[in-house]
Amino acid sequence: MAEPKKGLGRGLDQLLPAAAWLKESDIQLFYCPVDRLSPNPHQPRRQVEDQAFAELIESIREQGVLQPILVTRTEQSEHYRIIAGERRWRAAMAAGLSEVPVLVREASSAQALELALIENIQRSDLNCIEEARAYQQLQEAFGLSQEQIATRVGKNRSTVANLLRLLQLPPSIQDDLVTGRLTMGHARALLAAPDDQTRERFRDLILARRLSVRQTEQLVQNDPPPAPSRAAPPPHWPRWQRALSTHLGARVRLRRVGSAETLAITVADENQLKDLIRRLGIDPDQIQ
Repeated sequence: MAEPKKGLGRGLDQLLPAAAWLKESDIQLFYCPVDRLSPNPHQPRRQVEDQAFAELIESIREQGVLQPILVTRTEQSEHYRIIAGERRWRAAMAAGLSEVPVLVREASSAQALELALIENIQRSDLNCIEEARAYQQLQEAFGLSQEQIATRVGKNRSTVANLLRLLQLPPSIQDDLVTGRLTMGHARALLAAPDDQTRERFRDLILARRLSVRQTEQLVQNDPPPAPSRAAPPPHWPRWQRALSTHLGARVRLRRVGSAETLAITVADENQLKDLIRRLGIDPDQIQ
């Protein structure tokens, strides 16, 4: 194991702002070779290679890693799994560093997952879909309610709820949020559309016309509901219509309206109507 180095030079609260839950007795702070660290398989972040990442690499080249990487021990001796700080670790390797400062936290797999999710959510550089997926993981892995998640990450419950709703959008629109082609405001407006096909149609219009959020809201609100599709009549209905027309001496048309079938009879005048009534076995002159 690398010898602990002195002179990290700043208090723990400055080095790791999210570390208020650590007890002093839990703290082990030292420099660790980068090849003895492994990424967290439950890392909520998906995008790494971007302009901000390139700037982080340059910053680390010039100043080193100023904030320790939070890790936990693995079954392999002197190897550690990253709880929080994978981006710094990858940037440090890209910058050519052979070792980085680490803070060891004894944690079970479940605790490590929860800490990783919460620490990443509290950072400002997750995109909205990554953050929503992290909330979803907290729900599924730990059975937390939206209120409990909000308390743990220090956000309003409505913020958590609105982000989770983004996961109801089709994957193509979620991708547009990740890449920045659509904003959170556009996405919330699209959630009011009745189905994914309509949402994707609106998305195409937003991108083609460069619509604002307000224009998108108006587009969704003013879109008329689709007309109900008219099912094709059963193949035997034309035969029935011809037989009824012949039997009744009048034009007969069968129709399906919703779940009901209707029969429409058209006559030319009152004499034909009387004839029809007689064919049904009724004397029209005797009707009181």
